[in-house]
Amino acid sequence: MSLVADQVRRLDAYLDRLPVLSEEASEDGASEAGHAFATAEVLDAPRLDRLLHIIRSLSTTSSSEPLLNIQRVKILLNESGIATIADNIHGAASEAHARTKTPYENEIEWLLVSKATVQVYGAILNSLVDRIVPLSDDMWYWDGVLSSYSYSSIYTVQTSPLRLWAWSLDIYQASQSRLRSLSAADASAELVQSTRSTLSQPWSRFYGVVRESIREHSFANIQRKVLSPVALCRAEARRKQAHLRKLREMTASGLGVLMDEGLQLGHDDERAGVQDHEDLKGVVERSVALMDMVLKEASSLDINIPDFEEKVFAGVEEDAELSVHVEEDMTQYRPSTLARRLLQIIDKTLPQHIDAMQLLANENGPPPAIVRYWLPALIGITSSTTILRILVNRKADIIDWIAGFGSTLRDFWLNWVIQPTEKVIKTIRHDETSEIAIMSRDSLKADRESLERMVVDFATERPHYAVGTSSITDAQIAEIRTKVAEGDVTPVLKAYEQELRKPFVGALRGDLVRSLLIQVQKTKVDLEVAMTGIDSLLKSQELVFGFVGLTPGVFVSVGVFQYLRSIFGSRSGRRHSKTSGKAIRILRNIDRILSEARPTENNVLSYKDHGLLLCEVHVLRNLAGSLMPDNLQKEFLEDLDDLANVKGVHIQAKALERIRWAYARWIR
Repeated sequence: MSLVADQVRRLDAYLDRLPVLSEEASEDGASEAGHAFATAEVLDAPRLDRLLHIIRSLSTTSSSEPLLNIQRVKILLNESGIATIADNIHGAASEAHARTKTPYENEIEWLLVSKATVQVYGAILNSLVDRIVPLSDDMWYWDGVLSSYSYSSIYTVQTSPLRLWAWSLDIYQASQSRLRSLSAADASAELVQSTRSTLSQPWSRFYGVVRESIREHSFANIQRKVLSPVALCRAEARRKQAHLRKLREMTASGLGVLMDEGLQLGHDDERAGVQDHEDLKGVVERSVALMDMVLKEASSLDINIPDFEEKVFAGVEEDAELSVHVEEDMTQYRPSTLARRLLQIIDKTLPQHIDAMQLLANENGPPPAIVRYWLPALIGITSSTTILRILVNRKADIIDWIAGFGSTLRDFWLNWVIQPTEKVIKTIRHDETSEIAIMSRDSLKADRESLERMVVDFATERPHYAVGTSSITDAQIAEIRTKVAEGDVTPVLKAYEQELRKPFVGALRGDLVRSLLIQVQKTKVDLEVAMTGIDSLLKSQELVFGFVGLTPGVFVSVGVFQYLRSIFGSRSGRRHSKTSGKAIRILRNIDRILSEARPTENNVLSYKDHGLLLCEVHVLRNLAGSLMPDNLQKEFLEDLDDLANVKGVHIQAKALERIRWAYARWIR
């Protein structure tokens, strides 16, 4: 989904739609022996067959990877032999080749060179984009250093060895220069005097020279005595950040120039005919010259953006290898000249540009990892023996801690998760062994029957208390039994009330004590009835209590699982959140570019702003696969194309607004 890949694919498809022979070439071929016969004859030529095979190899055969490796393009150009045709344009071989070169062969060479130009063009665009994105990250690093005094102090400590080394090297070089500045006569006189004196005097002289060099160096760098080390480091960070910003803008301007002015083909499909075919050669020539000039000037920080653009276009207009600057009889060697120039770009210009960009990025970028982390590494190395000794001495305790931790986890899992779960399952299955019970199952029944017997016996022996007569019938006994089952012990209470009138007599006779003991049994039965009610209530809520007992273990287990999951597993959610945050920042950068841009007279972005916009869109296109489903990616890429194309700032602003509300669900 690369922006450069789509551009290369579009240009390559446009070249495939062009006719191989122009009208002029067709007429020449037809005038010699007939157009059809000439075409059939040249197709049988081994060289043309090889050229056609190379053209197929230079085409974008893959939709996912339309760009060929730059070294592969070089190999194909060398295999074609086009670059070696005009090495000696006055040679007999070249003249013979020129005489036998057919118009069809010339068009085939042009098509091959055009295909190679498209691939080199894509490689250069990729190189520029790949340089710009890391520069933005390096600028964010310096923003972090300058954001607070604490970060600046940390950077000062990190780079202190480098500054100490640079200062020592300056002192050494100044001392060497001062020693060499002594005249030969003074040196001879001092040498004679030193041989007559003690051996300590030459060393005193050397130390004096060093002290004088240090003093002069300090006077020459008076700023070091005025500003603190942290202030100097902050000034250095600002300077490097400014250089990176300038390099980023220069590279973005070069990218915008190439995208807006390089290989401008196929914008109107209706014009893909003879007129485009005639203009193709001039466009390819100018595009090759433009690529060459951009690569040579994009890494220069000595000029500003307008001067850079003016210098690039002036260099293209004054390019000596353009066909407008060569003799008309030498135009047959134009494919050879372009092929040689493409090889020069591949072998020399592009590597030099990459090396220069990398050198500037290293000089002004963040310090290496060994510089940033030398202090923690030094502390870790010096304290490693102490840490190792502590671990060895407390080996048994550490093993006990690990074993105890594992035992605690196992007991927690068994006692608070497994066993409560088993109880809940048994409750659901109505397992009798799992029922909650406060009292035994048959306790109330036995006590109630005992109370019934006590009351019936008392009523039988004392019928005057129960029925008011001297005898009692079976029906009356059955009625008393029924009332006792309902909790009514009226005969006993009547006897108790009667005997309380004469408690001592009742106690001696035994009726008072007997009725009192029966009431005690009645109280016991009532208590058991109440307990039975509570027991029934607990049994009705047994499943609830089972889940209550299971809840703490489940909550703790789920919390630990989620914590471990967030650390070790299933990072797709965090990756999506990080990707969404990055997409939001990119949209913010795009909005800032469009808001702060100074459009040209045609209401389009400048080359620099367009280059910066293309880099942001390039990164956003690469994030599309991880942001939204496949069925929306096509529409998203269409909106990104509207945002990247130079159709007017207001159209691009509308495209940005459409992206914000249409894909807000996935970009948030």
